[in-house]
Amino acid sequence: MRYEGNIFRPPSEANSYILQVTIGCTHNRCTFCAMYKDKKFRVRSLDEIKTDIRMAKLYYGDVEKVFLADGDALAMDTDQLLEVLETLYKTFPSLRHVGIYAGPDSIISKEMSELTALKAAGLSIAYLGVETGDPELLKEIRKGVTYEEMVEAGQRIRRAGIKLSVTVLLGLAGRSPRAVDHEINTAKILNEINPDYIGALTLMVVPNTELFRKQQRGEFEVPGPFEILEEMYILIKHLECQGTEFRSNHASNYLPIKGRLPDDKEKMLALIKEIIEKNDRRYLRPDYLRAL
Repeated sequence: MRYEGNIFRPPSEANSYILQVTIGCTHNRCTFCAMYKDKKFRVRSLDEIKTDIRMAKLYYGDVEKVFLADGDALAMDTDQLLEVLETLYKTFPSLRHVGIYAGPDSIISKEMSELTALKAAGLSIAYLGVETGDPELLKEIRKGVTYEEMVEAGQRIRRAGIKLSVTVLLGLAGRSPRAVDHEINTAKILNEINPDYIGALTLMVVPNTELFRKQQRGEFEVPGPFEILEEMYILIKHLECQGTEFRSNHASNYLPIKGRLPDDKEKMLALIKEIIEKNDRRYLRPDYLRAL
């Protein structure tokens, strides 16, 4: 397959054929992210994309899952996306799932009729990086949208009938009393959006980011592992989502947890509390196994 630069995908897309329909990220200014610093955003031509699909057909034969990369593939013109989806479903008879990274600006910029058309054409799930529900922290990390705009983006995907998976970042407020507000407000924004899936990741400061430079200047300190668990406890405690699956099984996390809200809420809280009280690093994923 032909790819430009480093390729990223959500953990749940591990078995998907990754089709690069855009290069890079439209926003690419978040202070904590280094994923697309080696690329300048552009949309690939339909001829290139269709050639890649033909190559994938020759190589794989048939596939059941496809993930559309890069960082904000939903920014692509809707008519072009619809043509890509039509080509994929014609090429792969067994195709049952197409996922996409979706930036909040790109979601808001599309009409509801466009989003519902994408759903009808076979777009299965959108992945949205919420990161935090704290309005001030959203500004600090340069997410590019307000609390209200992030809620609107998530709710629009849900109204279109497309599955929504959101990610939030534990530790994003640093070792600070603000961490409590970060998690309470993050629970609040998730309750308003009520996504199908919540993926909690743990902050890992990456070189070549503004947050890394801030850390080097002594202006930011990453919370310790049990402080991160306390943050996750606060987050889950304040979640009131209905029918949402919560996961912390990303490789960045110290403690993998999975449960359905609200049914498994108390069970998850009890487990986190037990691990915190034991205060024993042997129950946590060691740092050398943690990764982005």
